[in-house]
Amino acid sequence: MRRPTASHLLSLALLCTTGAACAGAQDDATGFTEGSSLTLLNRMLFEQLDYQKGSSFRAASGVRGQTQAQEAAYGLMLNYQSGYTRGLVGVGLDAHAYGAVNLGTEADSARATPRYVAKDGQDIPDRFGRAGGALKLRVSSTELKLGEMRTKNPIFSSSDTRLLPETNRGWQITSSDIANVTLQAGRFTRWADRNARSNGGQLLANYSGVNGDSFSFLGGAWNTPIPNLSVSSYYGRYEDHWNTWYLGSFYKLPLADQRSLSFNLNVYRSADTGKARAGDIATTTWSLLGSYAFGPHKLGLGYQKVNGDNPFDYVNRGSIWLDNAMQLSDFNGAHEASWQLQYHLDLGSLLTPGLSAGVAYTRGSGVDNRRLNSVYANYLGYTGTGGKHWERDLIVRYTVQQGSAKGLSLQLRYGVHRTNKAQGEANIDQIRLQAEMPVAIFK
Repeated sequence: MRRPTASHLLSLALLCTTGAACAGAQDDATGFTEGSSLTLLNRMLFEQLDYQKGSSFRAASGVRGQTQAQEAAYGLMLNYQSGYTRGLVGVGLDAHAYGAVNLGTEADSARATPRYVAKDGQDIPDRFGRAGGALKLRVSSTELKLGEMRTKNPIFSSSDTRLLPETNRGWQITSSDIANVTLQAGRFTRWADRNARSNGGQLLANYSGVNGDSFSFLGGAWNTPIPNLSVSSYYGRYEDHWNTWYLGSFYKLPLADQRSLSFNLNVYRSADTGKARAGDIATTTWSLLGSYAFGPHKLGLGYQKVNGDNPFDYVNRGSIWLDNAMQLSDFNGAHEASWQLQYHLDLGSLLTPGLSAGVAYTRGSGVDNRRLNSVYANYLGYTGTGGKHWERDLIVRYTVQQGSAKGLSLQLRYGVHRTNKAQGEANIDQIRLQAEMPVAIFK
């Protein structure tokens, strides 16, 4: 397949169905400075993991008998977004600066070891940070960004589930010039993990542990003429590793009396390509989640299946949009089948606005690691068949709705994961406390 260049994609995105010039977002450009904003997100995070007896992993310190990992830190995320200069081609700039402060975490009790640990391997640094920026160009409603940025799509998405977000280095085009359609394309060659102290790391696959030189993707989403039905499709290539095709859809059927039914489908197909540095790969993985909402309540039932001799693998921590990818496990083992039952409750009308809670139970079975290719077998160390596990998750969120602390959000997560030896992951009890406070410096 011939790779589209940025100029080709930009030209295509400018075409309207009438053949005339397109009216788009650039027509409303207010200027580089006039349309700019600067925001600061403060985040405090505490996490404790208790590794239970029989677990295949321990806290990463290497201390004999150590079975508890504990971390506490404070993160600051400063984000600047400029407006666009006026004219046919708008020019702008996005920039960010992330910083982290250690709140007493010791190297021998942190599960992130050695990724947070200082170069001497003995201590976690008291503070660290990284910064980056991206030039952006816009014509009509088509935007090209080049530089360091966060991405969001089903096959290449930046995770923001820890102290600091992931970022990626490369280029990306996003276009909404076609009504009800959003198109994306991009190519990225470098990466910064959530706990990275600098930019520019090699791309990394989560389950094979193999580094790569680039990840490219092309796809988009369509709000169909059928009310409340959207469809998305993407193609991605992890150079000399694998190709991934993605198909997703979401449908919501409103019912009477504040009730509704919704269905979410995700399908991934991966196959090795080029030098196949992650070995032979041929997996088809899918999930379907059906939900019934009534008043403040929402019940969900999901099913997920992996068809293939290796786990479903992905690049970037957030590039898995399967419904059974949970807090402690992705339920994506070779040949694994899993189901999930979840319940969410909006407590705003019952107790106080901004308060919500949810619970989920997920069980997987049929994991068969006997035919893992050598890359996955060596990296994961899983063996045997008959793998099974379960996970139970509880989450409580509260966001202050008014007053001087408006926007402050508090979140408590409690998770439990239990597995047998053939499945290969860890038996863990997790507690995570998170507090966030956004501040708009100017808009």
